[in-house]
Amino acid sequence: MKILKKENLILFIPLLILTIISLFNMVNAKLLNPIYNNIWQKQLIWFILGFLLIIIMQKLELKKIFKVSKYLYLIGIILLILVLFIGTNINGAKCWLSFKGISFQPSEFMKLALALYLVDIKNKKVINNLKDEFFILMKVIVLTLIPSLLVFLEPDTGAIINYLLILLVIIFSLKLNKWWYISAFAFGSILLGAFFILYFFFQDILIKLIGTSFFYRMDRLINFANGSSYQLTQALITIGASSFFGVGFNKILIYIPEAPTDFVFAFSLGNFGIFSGLLIIISLLIIDIYLICKTNKLNKKFKTFGWAYLSILLFHQVYNIAMNLGLLPIMGIPLPFLSYGGTNTIINFIFLGFLLKFINTQNYS
Repeated sequence: MKILKKENLILFIPLLILTIISLFNMVNAKLLNPIYNNIWQKQLIWFILGFLLIIIMQKLELKKIFKVSKYLYLIGIILLILVLFIGTNINGAKCWLSFKGISFQPSEFMKLALALYLVDIKNKKVINNLKDEFFILMKVIVLTLIPSLLVFLEPDTGAIINYLLILLVIIFSLKLNKWWYISAFAFGSILLGAFFILYFFFQDILIKLIGTSFFYRMDRLINFANGSSYQLTQALITIGASSFFGVGFNKILIYIPEAPTDFVFAFSLGNFGIFSGLLIIISLLIIDIYLICKTNKLNKKFKTFGWAYLSILLFHQVYNIAMNLGLLPIMGIPLPFLSYGGTNTIINFIFLGFLLKFINTQNYS
């Protein structure tokens, strides 16, 4: 099997290291809260399923996947609408659909569906003049804005950023006339300027426009340097007090409320020390460098998909670790292949499975 080629070990060995560190942390998480008693078992199932999906996906006909990408996109939109009406409210946000104890996050599925659909549109494009450029630009923007607005209503800031990253990769890969990019930059600057004018001088109007919940989320992001949350304080204390090998199994150094998810990096340092932190960073770097090098060798048809995923992957890595160190505001940004969560883990493995299929099938046409 092509997936078992020796060069792929460069990817799978660090990936396996990350999954093992994740499972070790999930075992210790039971000491934080009884609700975490069995999460290591669930995480193990998701990792096994993820690796199996990568193998299975090497046998798929990718032409068919792109053909059904618009239907995946429609399913994603339907799920995002459903979650607004029947979703489970957690911490003031409706981001989850639950059925018989199984939770699913539609915004994560939408990342994959959006990337596949926009790449398919880009690959089929026929651009002969500025009019063609305008229509394809408007098309990809509208298709991104629809799920972004639905997720905005949940609200889920992290998901919106993911969708915008995919959109940016698609737009730059289109290689449009430079004036489109200049115009887009100017328009974005005007919108950003308008937001900050409203934020600093007309907050009542801004709250009416974006809603109280989303306003206070943005307020926390903008003013994060002026104060520290309890969980960030605990995370920073944990990092500062960590030894080289940590406290080991069945012990925790300091209590962190969201340790298995958003603060898994700090939690890992407390549990298994600076050594585990170095392993995490080195493993992530090896995976990133491998995927970047391989993606750059792909033909244009698949390179765009690779960079769409890499933009999300790199953003999550950098943001999550910086957030754990108190360098960036706290958002629900998980650390790929380490944070607890079934939907995020499975979607990352599916993204990776598609990218490996492209890498291992260079002559695909």
